Amino acid sequence: MNKNDLVNQVSDNTGLSKSDSAKAVDSVLDTITDTLKSGGDVRLVGFGTFLVSKRKATTGRNPQTGAAINIPAANVPKFRPGKALKESLN
Repeated sequence: MNKNDLVNQVSDNTGLSKSDSAKAVDSVLDTITDTLKSGGDVRLVGFGTFLVSKRKATTGRNPQTGAAINIPAANVPKFRPGKALKESLN
């Protein structure tokens, strides 16, 4: 499912127009992104938690030349599924 499919599904489920559904989906995604950027996490009970994890700087190797390269530290987004989501899939 891509974003357009999600917008269409929201529109079908709620009876909203596709433009209103697109605004709602964009607003949710923007809110999650802004919260993660500010260092917070988003907990949706029953669905899961979006959070930011800090990855340490490491040294890697270029597979073609074998030369050592530095991989900088980075903040990476993560998602932990909630209990209800896990149970609904099994």
